[in-house]
Amino acid sequence: MSADPRSPRRIIIHSLDHARAALAAAASAGVPVVLASAEGAGGYAGPMWFKALVETALAEHPGMAADAVLDCADEAGTTLAALRAGLKRVRFTGADEVRQRLAAIAAQLGAEIESGAALPALDLLDARDPARACRAYLAGNKTA
Repeated sequence: MSADPRSPRRIIIHSLDHARAALAAAASAGVPVVLASAEGAGGYAGPMWFKALVETALAEHPGMAADAVLDCADEAGTTLAALRAGLKRVRFTGADEVRQRLAAIAAQLGAEIESGAALPALDLLDARDPARACRAYLAGNKTA
């Protein structure tokens, strides 16, 4: 099953340079993008790091259609910290009953909790040229 070509493409970022490359490529292509953290990054990098990284990159691309999602794995406390920090999309992969409670809290804050199988994404971890990889991915080239 293929993703809707009009829906934002997801790019997994690991640094400010990655976020900048993703946003520049999306701006150039005129498409929206989702900046996603690596799996479990909420726990090892922290919500404030991710929030600052995304805010810095977005400030350099005013008006850019972009969302961000921090992956907190199965860590409920980290997920709550991300919501308190003001993040609007957080991924939680823990127990369903915990996810439901977190989703209720998120809704009160105007945020949402993602769960389930990971969505298709370009992971920039090993990209030698992140800007080129983003441009190719956003153009529909799966061999970026």
